[in-house]
Amino acid sequence: MVHCRFGSGRIPAPGKVRGMSPRRRIGHVLLALTTVFGLLTGVPPAHAATTPSLEFASPPSQALYGSAYTAALDNLLRINTMGYDPRHNRSGLQDPSVGFVRAGGGYQQPWTRDASVNSWNATSLLSPALAENTLWAVVDKDSAGALRVQQDDQQWDQVVWLTAAWHHYLVTGDQEFLGNAYRTAANTLTIRENATTAGFNATYGLFTGASFFNDGIAGYPAPPADATESVSTGSMPWPGIASGMYLSTNEVYHAAYLSAANMAERLGRPQDATRHRAKAAALKAAINRHFWNPATGLYDYQLLADGTRGAHQEGTGLAFAILFDVASPAQARSILANARSMTWGMPDTYPHWDRYSEAQPGRHNAIVWPLVQGLWAKAAAKAGDPRTFAAETARLAKLANNNSGFWEIYNGTTGVVDGGYQRLGDTVKFHWGSEPAQTWSATAFLDMVHTGLFGLRHTEAGLSFAPTLPAGWGDVTLRNLRYRDADLTIRLRGAGTTISSVRIDGRPARAEVPATLRGAHTVEITLTGAAAGDRDGDGVADAQDRCADTAGTVSGCPAPGRLEAEDARNTGGVKTNVNHTGYSGRAFLDGLWAQGAASSFTLHRPTTAAGSGAITLRYANAHGDARTMTLSVDGRAVRQVSFPKVSDSWDAWGTVTFDGVPVSGRDPVVTLSCGSGDSGAINLDWLEYRGP
Repeated sequence: MVHCRFGSGRIPAPGKVRGMSPRRRIGHVLLALTTVFGLLTGVPPAHAATTPSLEFASPPSQALYGSAYTAALDNLLRINTMGYDPRHNRSGLQDPSVGFVRAGGGYQQPWTRDASVNSWNATSLLSPALAENTLWAVVDKDSAGALRVQQDDQQWDQVVWLTAAWHHYLVTGDQEFLGNAYRTAANTLTIRENATTAGFNATYGLFTGASFFNDGIAGYPAPPADATESVSTGSMPWPGIASGMYLSTNEVYHAAYLSAANMAERLGRPQDATRHRAKAAALKAAINRHFWNPATGLYDYQLLADGTRGAHQEGTGLAFAILFDVASPAQARSILANARSMTWGMPDTYPHWDRYSEAQPGRHNAIVWPLVQGLWAKAAAKAGDPRTFAAETARLAKLANNNSGFWEIYNGTTGVVDGGYQRLGDTVKFHWGSEPAQTWSATAFLDMVHTGLFGLRHTEAGLSFAPTLPAGWGDVTLRNLRYRDADLTIRLRGAGTTISSVRIDGRPARAEVPATLRGAHTVEITLTGAAAGDRDGDGVADAQDRCADTAGTVSGCPAPGRLEAEDARNTGGVKTNVNHTGYSGRAFLDGLWAQGAASSFTLHRPTTAAGSGAITLRYANAHGDARTMTLSVDGRAVRQVSFPKVSDSWDAWGTVTFDGVPVSGRDPVVTLSCGSGDSGAINLDWLEYRGP
């Protein structure tokens, strides 16, 4: 018998080949080579980050959001924190005793966009030294020794580094960092303004080059692409894209100029600041002149060099319009009212281009990237739309919990891990993979919690609070949050966005703490003003719904009579899949073959009384023998259970029932796990509970 063990697993089914975007494919090969030859042997990271904890009073909220928050912290601070590597210290500004944050599973490098977004989203707050090293990891020097953001093939969006660098200064107050950051910022803006590729188009007053997020051709309609993506998998080799102008990229430049102006002002360079602000204002005016579309109530996605406009939806572009104050308050309300979301979140671009479909979504088209979800949720919170914020945050929490953590891309309709389609080599519709443990997917969720839920706002004077606590989530506490020299506990009570009272260490106060605060302090904020509603449409008002963002009939939570396995909390590599037939719901689960792999089902009951019931599971087993798993309730092992062979085909499904399973409390958790004495390696479809 083959037992569950660390590192074991079946070979992925044919057709589920992993892949990576054009900018990442070469890096993936280099990682494999350097790992084989033992080159990645940096000094282990020092200066350990503080690890906050998120505690909801509501058990369902803790299970959904608290679990996802813990997984996101682990993703950033353990899985994707690498040891110091001198190859990334071309700026000469890194601390060799500190590591850096890589882009994610399968991607060793700290690319400019990833390094910047991850620092901005979470790393600067949670581990300032790590964030600083990560930001310097994507900076080099020119032949004269001048600092600049690295000049790689991602030149069109490299100025996002400026936004991250200014944010890092606001979080830390580090003057030395600010001085070097401004020199880097000023030099990089000069390079970009004078570039012949992805440079400035004076006719339109806009910057050219690919959209901020879409380095792959699947992110573009035809034109500028074509039906077979004949020119290149990447976006910039396409002449229409290289000379075109895109919403998100120009918004990133607008934010970069504002960040440079802020840096210059703080460093006593008023003339520089005035010049940068003037360019930011001119760019904002050009964006609104050329991209705002009164007919759709949204910003358009693209403007080709010949003046052709593309009235398509770009998720990052719409979020940036709100986050970077390109949109007026009225435009922001219009964006939130008119933007189209998919079942599992805000898509990258929308709708499906003609060459893609629901069955074959484009890798950068109508598909869900958690990074985009995070920006969209943050924008909704900033604009005062708690309903949209709650919906997007719940979706990402579910995607993470259902799939053993934060993956790169998910199908927007089914929520299944899915890398989408895009040309690769001679294959016009290549099905790309979606990589696990993606850092910016995890930091997107951390940002939803920190910036959205708790409303953390960093200024030079200190840290202020503008929370968004949706009805039904319940009271929540963020403990052990390190802010400069202070250790904060932040408690939110009530629901809504209107602050009715603030107490710091038990005394009435304003919703802010000064940058000079030292030691341990408790901030208690009471919120009101939550609008009445029923976000999940189950007939239970949000305020009374124990599972306000998941429809159900047991106090608003799903009844245990039938729980689809794809909705379970899955860990240890268990994830959703659709590469077999015959399953119910939107997917089935695979990955239950390594030690530690587990699927946990919460049985929402109308009673707290103890009793016992029967568990029935639908599963697939095409092995030659019965397979075993460990059945536990609330973390206590009940017994080893057996799953007989069903068929020689993984498309065939059977059921097995286990009687006498003890339960107690309102929300007992039943877990099937692969322990050291189990053989595992089954697929799961659903669980049914019958009993009190």
